[in-house]
Amino acid sequence: MVLNYREAVEYIYEIPKFTSKNDLAFTGMLLERLGSPQENKKVLHVAGTNGKGSVCAYLSSILQTAGKRTGLFTSPHLVDINERFRIDGEPVDDETFLSCFTSVHSVINELMDEGHPHPTFFEVLFAMGMVIFKKEKVEYVILETGLGGRLDATNVIENPLATVITSIGLDHTEILGDTIEKITAEKAGIMKKGVPVIYEGSEEAAEKVILARSEELGSPPYRVAKDNLETERTTNKQVDFWLKCGYYEYVRFHISNIAPYQALNAALAVRTIEAIDGQHEMTAEIVKKGIENAYWPGRMEEVRPGVFLDGAHNEQGIKGFAKTVRGLEGMGSTTLLFSAVMEKNFEEMIRTICMEVPFDRVIVTTLNNKRAVKAEMLAEIFSKYTEREIIVVPAVDEAYEKAEELTDSHGVLFCIGSLYLVGEIKAIIRRKEND
Repeated sequence: MVLNYREAVEYIYEIPKFTSKNDLAFTGMLLERLGSPQENKKVLHVAGTNGKGSVCAYLSSILQTAGKRTGLFTSPHLVDINERFRIDGEPVDDETFLSCFTSVHSVINELMDEGHPHPTFFEVLFAMGMVIFKKEKVEYVILETGLGGRLDATNVIENPLATVITSIGLDHTEILGDTIEKITAEKAGIMKKGVPVIYEGSEEAAEKVILARSEELGSPPYRVAKDNLETERTTNKQVDFWLKCGYYEYVRFHISNIAPYQALNAALAVRTIEAIDGQHEMTAEIVKKGIENAYWPGRMEEVRPGVFLDGAHNEQGIKGFAKTVRGLEGMGSTTLLFSAVMEKNFEEMIRTICMEVPFDRVIVTTLNNKRAVKAEMLAEIFSKYTEREIIVVPAVDEAYEKAEELTDSHGVLFCIGSLYLVGEIKAIIRRKEND
């Protein structure tokens, strides 16, 4: 059966209803049947709790600036599923998406005819990504893990150029473990023998696990932590930072984003380039330009004047958001638009917001998602921790409209709590622009 693009996307979205996770041997077999498209690629493999996507975006931008052809595989997408596969920073077109889906779908049917299970949603997308990157003849693949690392489908990659572990926090504890050490062990599962590991070392418990694994595997460690950086917000539009370690020490880097925490993510990318570029062909100017030109949607992204979307969706992310907001100057009145999904510790997120974020009012809404927390429940929790104004607007489009209404010309609107919320709002803005 031949599917068109729309039917292919619908098919992919239906996958979670009729399959469950398979082991890495199965993913390896799937790729082998597809001609092992992952081979002969220079892979940078990235895991962590927060910052994975941003680090991937910085890496892709630096490599593009150096004239390298890159393939970027990330998740989730915000509006269109094509966003998960980027060639030189741009999402693949529908024709490429469909062509590669068709190849993968054909192999899936063969495997199922032999009695094998259907791949999961993520396994299908990962396989598609590898087929796309082979078809597009990319040199470098920047690969973001889905969940965890050790058992993640992306961990079939055997010989990456480098592995990167971003900041670790308590997220997905029901799957990855209930301590920093357990979660780090899962993330560190992507490390490979003799392959450099670049890691965020601000959390001592996480660093101990990574260094022990590094010693065991003979993997050269490259540390980046808050004490390795000097950071300065020069305006409400940008952040500058200097590294106090490594080859690019005391180069002044400029980030086109208002969030200071992005300096740590950018620094991880810089040290990754240092680890893979032993001849230093990528000059400081190339790396600086790559960092400055990087764009990653939904992370303190100013989509309209005074309207910011931030995908902070766990306590660690919310703390980073809070620090960013506290450092801004001359904001005027501040409105928050908040929503969340059930598997997150949304009460702790809300408590942190109420304790640490200066806001005048919050609008709570319900995501268009089966795992969404109802707006009324969110409002009830906010009322436990603050006496500031709480407005319940269940539909996201109406909530966004209300939030814009309440944000005057000198005010600021922050939309936070879930990447799903970011995606829904970006879709709303796109529809408005196309009307």
